[in-house]
Amino acid sequence: MSNKRENWGSKLGVILAVAGSAVGLGNFLRFPVQAATNGGGAFIIPYLIAFLLLGIPLSWMEWTLGRAAGLHHHGTAPGGFHYILGKRPWAKHLGSLGLLPPLFISFYYVFIQSWILAFTYYSATGKLMEVVAGGYEPMKEFFGNYIMLNTKVGPIPAAILFFLITFACNMGLLSFGVRKGIERVNKVTMPILLIMGIILVVRVLTVSDIGKGLAFVWNPNFSEMLNPAVWLAASGQVFFTMSLGMGIVFCYASYLKPKEDLVLSSLTAGATNGFAEIILGGTIVIPMAVLIAGNNIEECAKLGTFGLGFQTMPFVFGQLPFGGFFQTLWFAMLFIAGVTSAISIIQPLISFCEDDLKFHRKKAIAATGTVTFLGSLVGIFGLAAGAVDELDFWGGSFLLVVLGTIQAFIFAFVLGRRKSETIGEDGKPENEAFALMNDGAALKLPRFFRPIIMYVCPIYLAIVLVAWMIHDGMGVLLLSNVAADARVTFLGQEFSQIGFTWGVRGFLLALVILLNIAIYFAWRQGGTARLTTILHKQTKSVGRADEHDEEEA
Repeated sequence: MSNKRENWGSKLGVILAVAGSAVGLGNFLRFPVQAATNGGGAFIIPYLIAFLLLGIPLSWMEWTLGRAAGLHHHGTAPGGFHYILGKRPWAKHLGSLGLLPPLFISFYYVFIQSWILAFTYYSATGKLMEVVAGGYEPMKEFFGNYIMLNTKVGPIPAAILFFLITFACNMGLLSFGVRKGIERVNKVTMPILLIMGIILVVRVLTVSDIGKGLAFVWNPNFSEMLNPAVWLAASGQVFFTMSLGMGIVFCYASYLKPKEDLVLSSLTAGATNGFAEIILGGTIVIPMAVLIAGNNIEECAKLGTFGLGFQTMPFVFGQLPFGGFFQTLWFAMLFIAGVTSAISIIQPLISFCEDDLKFHRKKAIAATGTVTFLGSLVGIFGLAAGAVDELDFWGGSFLLVVLGTIQAFIFAFVLGRRKSETIGEDGKPENEAFALMNDGAALKLPRFFRPIIMYVCPIYLAIVLVAWMIHDGMGVLLLSNVAADARVTFLGQEFSQIGFTWGVRGFLLALVILLNIAIYFAWRQGGTARLTTILHKQTKSVGRADEHDEEEA
């Protein structure tokens, strides 16, 4: 079979694809709740610091690592780390950590995405306006019945039906590949999403006395800044919303063409995400909830991500003239964001099947679809028992920072210490890290960012991790923060909360072991390892690697 991999069709395509992966439910649902939970406006300060010292530099680093992997026909960390770390036997197993966040997140993200499709349908048909007419409690009950599988379409729970539709939609789009599938979808949907968001912001800002609502979300509580958990939450939010540490940026960057700009493309995608998060997400949700629903910021935070998005916001928009239209616009915008993010989450798993396991596209889609579908059943039926919370902790928070830290150290202290044949501005050989990053750049990395990337970023991440472990980590990891007598129900059977959580962790550990077994046999059988060896021998120095790719093309 041909070993030639796809590339992005255009610079705009890759920017919109990366922006599409980042602009998702985290911008419009997770960010407002994180801000409200962690000191309101004071959360924005560590968030912006994390964005500048972590988000932008780590994005550049992950793009660079992805480009390095792509030069050797790999789009995920197992193969990428194998090359970058000098083909050490353990490198590809360390890289298996890069597949865990998209794997774990895919087990619940598509199910949540399907809720949005369902509520878009209920909004468009007028059903939500009927529910809202009865007050807030009926809206809360309607949402609870839906996610607990009590709302039926005939004998089938509506949540299951919409999940199947959403799952099929995602896998169908991915079956078209990187250029004809992911890129084309983002080129069409991202402009539509931004227009929808701007319309909603304009409507919110024209509501009488909206300044009171805006004051709640931006009112700082500076005492919260002394809490390490706030800084970890800010770092985690930056990681989650910019798709850092998930393997997504790494994977997408591996499909860059030779001499494709990296620095400016990454910065543009990050700026688009920041606009969606702070301007759109920070303006639409909590201010309206505070003003119309009468909640203070603490009460808004207690509603949680899903409470705000699926209970409060439909109720809030239902109080406005043309409420049904704004409800539909709200959920349609969220669904578009969900689609672009969901396909980006699943793509690294497909890329791993293609690049490491040597599956053709259809087989890779089938294998990835089977694993994510079965894993989603844990999220669907274990939702009330806390399975989604556990999946989100590992896949959507902790592992992101861990993997980001590993990638930062690899970039700074592995690639950053190797010399390339590229001559820098000082007349000396450039190191591989910045030679790769600046290769073909329309805007080269400003030199003052170099010490931030090389030293500040890795140290910052290490400090945040250590501080969190000391402050909260052991309690979370050992479940000492869970009441010993807490009980949950899963598939009709009652379990202790602690026992069920350890059961979920055992399931995730089994997946980690199986993944590493697959990596071991894929490379042991010689196909992947032999191809990597051939490419490694043929490839010239990193500073001139584009010439090698042009010869192959």
